[in-house]
Amino acid sequence: MKMRRMKLRVNRGQLLSLSREPTSGSFQKEGTLQVGRKETALSERFCRLRGNLLFILKKQAGELEEVLLLERCSATKLPGDGRRLAVGFESGDPAVFMQSSSSAECASWVVALKNASAESLGRRIAHLRTLISSHAHAAAERTARDDSLENDAGADGVQSAAVVSPLHLTVECRGVVATQAGVQVQVSVIDAHKARKHCSTQIVKGREDGGFLTSVCFRGDCPLYHHSRIKVAVCRAEESATPTTRSFLGFTSFSIRDLLGAKEPHISLSLRTMDGVNEVGEVKVSRLQMQDESENKAAPEHKCLALCDTLHGSVQDKENSPMMRAALCAQLCKVYRFQTEDRRWLLVREQMSETPLSFSLPKQLLSALIQEHTNRILELEELGELSPHWDGLRHDVTKHCNHLIGLHQETLAEIDKLSASSCFKSSSTKSNRHLQFVPTNLHSQRMEVTSPGSTEGVWYEVITFGAAADHHHAFKHGGLKRLLSKHTHYTEGSVSYSQDESSRARELLASVAQLLPLIFGLAEELLSVSLELNTARLQEVLDSLTQQIEQLVHALKDELVKGALLAIHNQCTSDCSGSHVHSNGLLCEDSPAAEESQSPLDSLRDSEYDEEEWDRAWVNVAKSLNCIIDMVDRLQGRERRPHELKESAGDTRSQNTASLSSFSSSSASSWQEQLLPLVVTLRDCVREAVTKARAAMTFVVLQGAVAATVAQGSGQIVQRRHAVFSQALSAVVCGFLLKLYGGLEDPDFLQQLHTVGILAQFESLLSTYGDELGMLEDMEVGVADLSGMAFTVTEARTEQPGDLLPALSGTWGSYVVKVPLPPETFGSLPQELKNGGLIRVEPVLFNIGINQQQSLAERFGDSSLQERVNQQSCERLRAYCNSLRGALPHTAAVQSLADMLASLDRSVEAKKRKNVEVLWIAAMACRKVNGVRLTSCKSAKDRTAMSVTLEQCAILRERHALSQQHFSTALDCMRRDGCRMENVQKNVGSRKFAFSGVQLLTFPNSTDLQTAATDRLPRRSCTRFYIRRCVVMNVCSWDFSVHQKPPCCRLWLQMFELRTCLCNK
Repeated sequence: MKMRRMKLRVNRGQLLSLSREPTSGSFQKEGTLQVGRKETALSERFCRLRGNLLFILKKQAGELEEVLLLERCSATKLPGDGRRLAVGFESGDPAVFMQSSSSAECASWVVALKNASAESLGRRIAHLRTLISSHAHAAAERTARDDSLENDAGADGVQSAAVVSPLHLTVECRGVVATQAGVQVQVSVIDAHKARKHCSTQIVKGREDGGFLTSVCFRGDCPLYHHSRIKVAVCRAEESATPTTRSFLGFTSFSIRDLLGAKEPHISLSLRTMDGVNEVGEVKVSRLQMQDESENKAAPEHKCLALCDTLHGSVQDKENSPMMRAALCAQLCKVYRFQTEDRRWLLVREQMSETPLSFSLPKQLLSALIQEHTNRILELEELGELSPHWDGLRHDVTKHCNHLIGLHQETLAEIDKLSASSCFKSSSTKSNRHLQFVPTNLHSQRMEVTSPGSTEGVWYEVITFGAAADHHHAFKHGGLKRLLSKHTHYTEGSVSYSQDESSRARELLASVAQLLPLIFGLAEELLSVSLELNTARLQEVLDSLTQQIEQLVHALKDELVKGALLAIHNQCTSDCSGSHVHSNGLLCEDSPAAEESQSPLDSLRDSEYDEEEWDRAWVNVAKSLNCIIDMVDRLQGRERRPHELKESAGDTRSQNTASLSSFSSSSASSWQEQLLPLVVTLRDCVREAVTKARAAMTFVVLQGAVAATVAQGSGQIVQRRHAVFSQALSAVVCGFLLKLYGGLEDPDFLQQLHTVGILAQFESLLSTYGDELGMLEDMEVGVADLSGMAFTVTEARTEQPGDLLPALSGTWGSYVVKVPLPPETFGSLPQELKNGGLIRVEPVLFNIGINQQQSLAERFGDSSLQERVNQQSCERLRAYCNSLRGALPHTAAVQSLADMLASLDRSVEAKKRKNVEVLWIAAMACRKVNGVRLTSCKSAKDRTAMSVTLEQCAILRERHALSQQHFSTALDCMRRDGCRMENVQKNVGSRKFAFSGVQLLTFPNSTDLQTAATDRLPRRSCTRFYIRRCVVMNVCSWDFSVHQKPPCCRLWLQMFELRTCLCNK
């Protein structure tokens, strides 16, 4: 370490200790720079600035090379590319040259080095004293003026200190130093010299003009007064938790009185460093003119009404609750101002968020599947030695489970790596083998509407995600529905058992394993006690033996055992050839060697079956036990003639004498000789009954394992089903969380949850042609599998995000998702939910294809799958609504369901081409019953964006009186500048919807919808489903490369599709 050029006494050890301290607020700045004494000879070094000392290390946490004392020196930026700077010393020592990675970083170092000297610190202290003095004087003047105003107001009977909330502000930062990665804005309110934190915004990315735009909302829960001051602090984005000295960029403050009193609806302020000396940028604060301020000012007809990119409320808002922060991440907001029919203003916040559930739930599902298959293997191993036939079946199941365990473990390991850096799967990676369990492009699309005169907004949610399908294995042979229908030879002619029946069979086997040794031991003990001539002990052992046999009879007198015995016989008679081909290709034949080693299960298969044989086995056990009881009674002398009993009652002494003489006349050997054949018979009868029962239960366990593994298809089919279910599960859990968090204060909704469950309505826009037909087949099975899952609410240990994430438990077909709530929130729930009551899920899937491929399917192909799916979902939706009507007949939502369901029935039965009325009525019914809304297409980018934005604008028109003449303007605004355009950018890197001209021509038009509308339904459905003005706005891609065909083939296909479209018109 070189200590030259330092004109003071230093302690080498102390300097080394200071240079190696971990990063903290004590260091003003640190980073990697190119450093040298010559401008042409620079070496990479790690520099750390602390006070007026610049530590230069060879590498981060490495050896200290040099220390510079930054006194009587100057830091200047060198001309050129803007990345070089020089530190010169007045003493004449050689200058130190440095080069940073960017121009902004270089400017940041120059500012930090200039402010490092003691001289600069003195100037800042003097300036601060001046500021304090001036602020104190201004505050005294304001206080006097306020007192005067209050006295005047009090004399006139007017309330003083008028509240100015709600207030919506936009904050625009310009010229901020070192803001390449973005900034974070923190807002605080200062009242009576007390500051309270209001909000900390999301990370704001820089725009092309170098500005940063965000907004803040002050609602009724955070009152503002004219004398309130707002402090705005700007920090680096990488230090998003708490601003330290190193992350802090600058601050400014202003009073509400100055903002409201300004001639313009905005004020410009200087962003200064913490000492108030240096300017590091400019802040422009604007108030959003709402309601009465602009009632007489009409909005421009063709101007986009997007006001800002984000809108942040106070830390007390529900949106900032620990539950919402745990469920959502990477939020993106757009704020609009739309005019109502009475020429007032709606404030609309559109919010799109990712969710950590995209990865956390698939990982939990994979872990649960691995554990389930591992347990199944152990259960089959516990069956012990089996004959070749049944051992081959066990081998098939074990091999199948091991194969799936290997696949799931590999997938889980890869997801673990990827989830550490992201919680989003883009549409370009939907075919990734390691991400097949992760939903594609999963987002929560939410809209908050604040009506004129209201301080609380109304939220509307819809979950958007790519179709729950296995894109990795593709759709050459169809989707799950078709693949599973082909795989029927495992279940034909055989009996399948449910998980509950298999569990009961394992319990019976465990009971037999526990009771049989006890029974045989007590039988041996009975013979041993008979030699002792101890009548009390003999009776005690006999009573214990009788009790154990009764327990065995009670356990095995089960209809499951009797039915399994019949199933074994039926399978035996159907297999006349005496051979069995296993799924692994092995052929098991009956041979002399096999006959010698037959298991009880095989003996049952080979024997004649009599339906009464099982009952006779237990009759024989009962008779054998009764014979033993009778023999013990005779040996004890209890079966005497009635007159002997009367004489013995008169004389107790003579009775005892007669009893002793009777016992002495019977020797101990004669007692044992008389009991021995009866005990042997009892053991044989019990062994025979237990052998049959054990064989039957082994058969149930094996068949249950086969039904859950081999009978479900090959490993690829089973993994495909698991992956599709995982995608649908993540989406529906995200939707349920948002619905639950929003309805915690609604007692009717909470009662609905534990009585009839929650409705999950999937809206699909897939066509029934080509690959999308296979996607729809996958999605149909995945959505149907959700009916076996349930939710339950638990109490969280803490309010940390990790403790508020849902947890998955259970086995395939009966999963339970545990949703933790903070203790205070959990305590306000109904007792049924707090006791762990299950919340069932009723999934329904409605699909209407709307693109050019659906035109081909309807004219030349087959759309029967779509018709069947819609019809079945309509029936399930009606059944759910009937259950809700029976449980909560007095709720307002139930009253209008009958007409809505009748309209849905008519729309489904009409079988019109591209009848999107089905989707709209189903969505309305779902919102009526507080269900979870989910929308998907192939990748949830383009068609989903059109559907979601149209639904949002229709809600604004029907529920919040959006002006009809501004409907198209609002729709264009949301599609051009809204969150869905950002979604396209996030997925493909381009701000264009991938619609071809043929697709636009084949979208459903307004006349199709008008004929399907009914008088009882809102006229919102008469709006064109997809506005073709997208072409005029240049937001559609005219690139036909999505067809993946040669140019000549693409041109032919376009012409063919266009001709088909025109024929349909």
